Amino acid sequence: MTTVTAVRARPAAPVEPLYITGAGVITAAGDGLAALAEHLGGGGASPSAPVGDDAADYPGRPVRAVRDFDVKARLGRKGTKYLDRLTSFGLVACKELLEADPGDAAPDRTGVVLATNTGSVSTHSTLLYDTLTMEKPYLVNPGRFPNTVMNSTSGQIAIRNGLRGLNATVAGGQSASLLAFRHARLALTLGRADRLLVGGVEELSAPAAWAWHRTGVLREGAALGEGAAVFTVQRERPTGPVLAELLACEVRFTPDPRSYADGLADAVTRALGRSGVTAADIAAVSLGAGHHRGLGRVEERGLRRALGGALPAEVIRVADTLGETYSASGALQLAALLARRPAGGDLGLVTSVGRDGNAAAMVVRRPS
Repeated sequence: MTTVTAVRARPAAPVEPLYITGAGVITAAGDGLAALAEHLGGGGASPSAPVGDDAADYPGRPVRAVRDFDVKARLGRKGTKYLDRLTSFGLVACKELLEADPGDAAPDRTGVVLATNTGSVSTHSTLLYDTLTMEKPYLVNPGRFPNTVMNSTSGQIAIRNGLRGLNATVAGGQSASLLAFRHARLALTLGRADRLLVGGVEELSAPAAWAWHRTGVLREGAALGEGAAVFTVQRERPTGPVLAELLACEVRFTPDPRSYADGLADAVTRALGRSGVTAADIAAVSLGAGHHRGLGRVEERGLRRALGGALPAEVIRVADTLGETYSASGALQLAALLARRPAGGDLGLVTSVGRDGNAAAMVVRRPS
């Protein structure tokens, strides 16, 4: 018999809430929170065939691809000729977001904080292949090179939308999106910006699919996914509607894999304490590691330690619907939490734990 004991919160300064005023979401379920809510309630999107020029090169693993996505139709032809899929998702998600929620912050006080671990794997692979196989160096397409740098997407978002404030790209493995929210919280609290576009983006490609397949870190039959979720976050309470309040977002690094659950438990406990809420107040949790061999159990074990032995009444596993989305998973977990509208309370928890030892927890409150 195993006894689960709640982790005692260490003293931590309380945080002031930040305000999430809008969301731009591109997934295999469709565009926006409503499409995601429909698929979450219906048991998940059906596995689909890969898309793109390398569709025939994927391993035999289910995928949840964003279908019928045409960046030229969404953004126009100008400046989109060499955009890769990852950057296109980010740009379209932000376009939808800013059109619905333009806000009143000045462009030089509005910035971008985006999670993506490697940038576009597809672009890296294509450029490397061309470099090695083309007869002459000048035959390699230089138009693809800007997309090989990790911060290409966040830069493109800022340029296209005229945002001249803080611009950051955050890489942190499975927890990258929650680390981006943590970075945004610090930046807004310190007055480095008035409004930030915060989220994560990930693309499907045959090279990335083979990497997941060969490493064997995902459960047998676990689907691979792609998409983007970006949110407008600001410190000042808006005069218009609020989608949610972002309370504390705490992170923890644990070097010893045997202590990963303790690391997550500590992050959750600190997030609850800094948010001024208790474990009993949490109505729902949005999990991120369910498709990873071993990590899913670590995530649930860490949560139980932090919450006194039991999980909240509602547990959301967005990867069951959208597949494994790696750097974008935390942002899409938040999207699922906001789309789902859990009964039983307004407070929700988003958690993440990675094989690199990073763990993170974020507390969110929906308006009553």
